[in-house]
Amino acid sequence: MIKARLQALRSAMQVQGIDFYLMPTADFHNSEYVNDYFKVREFFSGFTGSNGTLVVWQEGAGLWTDGRYFIQAERELAGSGIELFRMMQEGVPTISEFLAQSMMEGQTLGFDGRCVSAKGGAEYEEALADKNIKFVYRVDLAEGIWAERPAFPCGKTFGIKDEVAGAAINEKLSQVREQLKKDKAESIFLAKLDDIMWLYNIRGCDVECNPVALSYTYVTMTESYLFIQKEALTPEVEKHLTDSGVIVEEYEKVWSFLEGLQAGQKVSLDKRNASFQVCKVLEKQNLVEAASPTELLKAKKNSTELKYMEEIYLKDSVAVTKFIYWVKNAIGKQTITELDAAEYMDNLRREIPEFIDLSFPTIAAYGANAAMMHYEATEESHAVLEPKGMLLVDSGGQYMGGTTDVTRTIVLGEISDEIKKHYTLTAAGMLELTHARWIYGCTGRNLDILARKPLWDIGIDYQCGTGHGIGYILNVHEGPQNVRWRFAPGTKEVAIEEGMIISNEPGVYIADSHGIRIENIVVARNDSKNEYGQFMHFDTLTYAPIDLEAIDVSLLSQKQREYLNEYHKAVYEKVSPFLNDEEKQWLLNATKEI
Repeated sequence: MIKARLQALRSAMQVQGIDFYLMPTADFHNSEYVNDYFKVREFFSGFTGSNGTLVVWQEGAGLWTDGRYFIQAERELAGSGIELFRMMQEGVPTISEFLAQSMMEGQTLGFDGRCVSAKGGAEYEEALADKNIKFVYRVDLAEGIWAERPAFPCGKTFGIKDEVAGAAINEKLSQVREQLKKDKAESIFLAKLDDIMWLYNIRGCDVECNPVALSYTYVTMTESYLFIQKEALTPEVEKHLTDSGVIVEEYEKVWSFLEGLQAGQKVSLDKRNASFQVCKVLEKQNLVEAASPTELLKAKKNSTELKYMEEIYLKDSVAVTKFIYWVKNAIGKQTITELDAAEYMDNLRREIPEFIDLSFPTIAAYGANAAMMHYEATEESHAVLEPKGMLLVDSGGQYMGGTTDVTRTIVLGEISDEIKKHYTLTAAGMLELTHARWIYGCTGRNLDILARKPLWDIGIDYQCGTGHGIGYILNVHEGPQNVRWRFAPGTKEVAIEEGMIISNEPGVYIADSHGIRIENIVVARNDSKNEYGQFMHFDTLTYAPIDLEAIDVSLLSQKQREYLNEYHKAVYEKVSPFLNDEEKQWLLNATKEI
């Protein structure tokens, strides 16, 4: 099927005079997760991961993805004829390097310029500058080939009340305008969906599990324009916007609006998130390249947001604890599949009154399946749990009051000494990062080693970051903050600020054997301040037991044992009041001092 689709694509490329055609994982807003309508790369490759770029030419095809998906991509691409390029591995060229090596003088590179970032497109232009390459960027070759393409998304929106958001629309617009003055810009164009949702205190449902609506915004010192499908607006949301002076325009009018701007204006544009096509349309303006101020403002949660997040994380942690109790007691007594486990976890969240949706499809991965970081069980392919080995469950929810993300790897029966060792050192790394204390100005690169060191000491690494930012009733992956030791070229590192919420999730992934991940969510806080600077620390939001059946106490330092005991004491104190007697007794043992 994939070979037939690629052949149809190559025929369309010949008709259009395109020699190489590029398809990233993105919508018109450079979103990490996209609506089914935009899954063109998946349609032509069969690779279902959330990050990857497919490049097709007449003689072949290649897919680039990161370390989270190496195992999954290898399996899903098998037999397709598509070569896997493992990003950031020794000897593997970047897409730009590959194109520069492979394209001949005067050839044509094609892509849908609405789905390629301005930054990415500029990199391709620079890499191919000496080859007289023609760029065709207003073409979507999936049209005409993908006969059953899903409909363009247009879900209904809903508003977030000021008392839940912690700041009104006009207050947020004032903050953006203050930054524009500092950047010496007159206006700003935003395309990143979660930034726009945050700015206008609205949410949507155009991307699965991400409460966003397809939209653009253009903000000047006196006006703000929101380009959104008016069919998506309820009367309440429309009033919510117009009462704040927001000028609402139809989504597709953004192109004629931008083309009609008077030339020479100082427009702030974040080229990481605006599309290549947007950048081309705005070429007649004096572009001010700067990070979107909304990104940092959104990442530094205000006191109202933090209050609600703390409340929601406790309720979510209770649900996770109840799930662990259930699966440990049910295993061996009834048939449970990975799908059953995911559904049970999801239903526990649905019982929480503030529940809106999942924050991503629940990952329930048993045994060797857990070695694939973003594994997804399906009706056609899933495992049955047995009273042996481990079950990894990575899950989260969207609530009116927060977005959650948590992973626990749960012992179901006998496990090897090697797995115990890997689990114990994963837990040790997570606890070490939890107890980090640092001077303001450090980025995630400075802290990453704390989580990795126990595993690096035995020659193991996980091919991904340690932590990512998390939104507030928004995307489960949020920038600009993250924790990792290696950054892609050109990536901007930012200091960890007070109020930033970050995941803490080291792990071990051994192909065809096992996968382990332990994930808590933490919030950065200011600590003491003295002549050396502002010290900072993390407070924990997640409270669910770490499986003591997989802990080899001899591998933990005295301090790490104290960290684990301290954490488990807090888990019991916070969670037990919400459990029944049987669950409470089980939790008492599951959090006993070691």
